[in-house]
Amino acid sequence: MYNPKSAHAEEFIDDAEIRETLDYAARNRDNRALIEEIINKAATCKGLTHREAAVLLECDQPDLVERYMQLARELKQRLYGNRIVLFAPLYLSNYCINGCVYCPYHGKNRTIPRKKLTQDEIRQEVIALQKMGHKRLAVEAGEHPIYNPLDYIIDSIKTIYDTRVGNGAIRRVNVNIAATDVDSYRRLHEAGIGTYILFQETYNKANYEALHPTGPKSDYCWHTEAMDRAMQGGCDDVGIGVLYGLTTYRYDLVGLLMHAEHLEARFGVGPHTISVPRICPADDISLEDFPDVLPDEIFCRIVAIIRLSAPYTGMIISTRESKRVRERVLELGISQISGGSRTSVGGYTTEERHDETAQFDVSDQRTLDEVIAWLLDIDMMPSFCTACYREGRTGDRFMTLVKAGKISHCCTPNAMLTLKEYLEDYASPETRAKGEAMIARELGLLPNERIRDLAERRLNDIAHGQRDFRF
Repeated sequence: MYNPKSAHAEEFIDDAEIRETLDYAARNRDNRALIEEIINKAATCKGLTHREAAVLLECDQPDLVERYMQLARELKQRLYGNRIVLFAPLYLSNYCINGCVYCPYHGKNRTIPRKKLTQDEIRQEVIALQKMGHKRLAVEAGEHPIYNPLDYIIDSIKTIYDTRVGNGAIRRVNVNIAATDVDSYRRLHEAGIGTYILFQETYNKANYEALHPTGPKSDYCWHTEAMDRAMQGGCDDVGIGVLYGLTTYRYDLVGLLMHAEHLEARFGVGPHTISVPRICPADDISLEDFPDVLPDEIFCRIVAIIRLSAPYTGMIISTRESKRVRERVLELGISQISGGSRTSVGGYTTEERHDETAQFDVSDQRTLDEVIAWLLDIDMMPSFCTACYREGRTGDRFMTLVKAGKISHCCTPNAMLTLKEYLEDYASPETRAKGEAMIARELGLLPNERIRDLAERRLNDIAHGQRDFRF
């Protein structure tokens, strides 16, 4: 439910501080001593301030850039290992009353067909996703008080969790829907959502208001304060992000990190995930209208800097990006990717790879099995693990384990278990062979014998059809 305006957001996303930060970074772009000091601080795995991150982004000395890029690779490996969590978006409805100029769902678009899934259609979409092997979904819907009320979203979540086919089950439903009030977030939490995700799009208030001329989303403060209300409503896993290319990337990176700092300071836990989408073509949307489209090199540097600044936060990249770009950023900091994705309403139960209800064009059009085989080829371990959410390791409880360097004791065995499950139920023969070889290697690398023995027993259970444990 939309409430009146507030000014709280402008206290923690301070425009003057952002502009002073950008000036400071520009003045110090050639300050080797300072940049080396910042890189050394990042190596302690304690994170960076938004001002320190801005200096790294402004630095143009090739050896220092390569040094912090390599450090990002090392921190990614140290904290997350080679595990890559997989998910798929599920679009429920493209009805929307907002006027976002970069999104084809905007209310004034008369060329895009409008569609809303019934509960039975959602069930069929979920069955199709389960048959691929997916266990984790991100629910997407436009903002519309009549077509997409909160009751519809909650009913849809229940349908997703209740739908089973064969050995399939959706174990975590993340939700990416419009900003709402505390009571509504409480209802979403009680419905069993995983992470509540909401992209700021841009933290530049003037640009934000120009890009969102109409609808509830036009209220900058209401939107920016959504994560505060979500936390108050019990959603302690939240995901933030900006849409790079809408406006100047320097401003948005600083604003993003200030938002993360605010959540940490107020609630004791920062964002569970940070997403890094870039604007891409779609119905009624042309990149020619957006002069700040981000080149690949700067995009990769941003991923690395976020990893250094927020080392304990998961990072997500979608099929907006090509295979080539996704491969580059996986090693720099990305820990979650989508696979086999459709960005249209009802897209998983149609033969078409793209239809007119799609929110954006998909660059990586490979099947989930092809994505998994690719990850195995580049020595990344595909994971469908949802154990932390299912066992209550969320919010500060999750972050405490990550910061103590102990989360791998949970993640590595569960990644192997869920990969084994996928290999047994869904993989092609070629992918199964690759996956079995990786699991064998990983078992040999596990440092703790008890963990290794437990993993081997559970892997054996999966191979014999016994799945009475949670991961």
